[in-house]
Amino acid sequence: MKAEYSFDPDTAHGLMRVRMAGFFEPVDVTRFAADLMEQLANLGRPPGEHLTMVDIRAMDIQSQQAVERFEQVLANSPMRSRRLAFVVGRSLSRMQIKRAASSRDAGYFQCPESAEAWLLGKDDAAAA
Repeated sequence: MKAEYSFDPDTAHGLMRVRMAGFFEPVDVTRFAADLMEQLANLGRPPGEHLTMVDIRAMDIQSQQAVERFEQVLANSPMRSRRLAFVVGRSLSRMQIKRAASSRDAGYFQCPESAEAWLLGKDDAAAA
């Protein structure tokens, strides 16, 4: 499946919801990062003051090169969010994102509602 992604900004909460699906080539990761930076600029928060929820349940297992590129994106200061949550399935992609996000203190959830509640501090649910 070809790489796909979408953004759903919530300016009221400073929350960027991201959905990602398919197989990302390194060039797709670069395009995603540029589009994310543009979306974050329109969120109305200073760099590092936003929240991010990334739903990757529909992502395929990624190549080593794509995982390395995602690591770079996640470590990029202007894109770093105050709090980061991933909605993941039970698969190897879960292990890949944990590796890619190893530089971050991120939460991992099985449903978007739990992830968002954790991000917004409305729930004491622990990240998986």
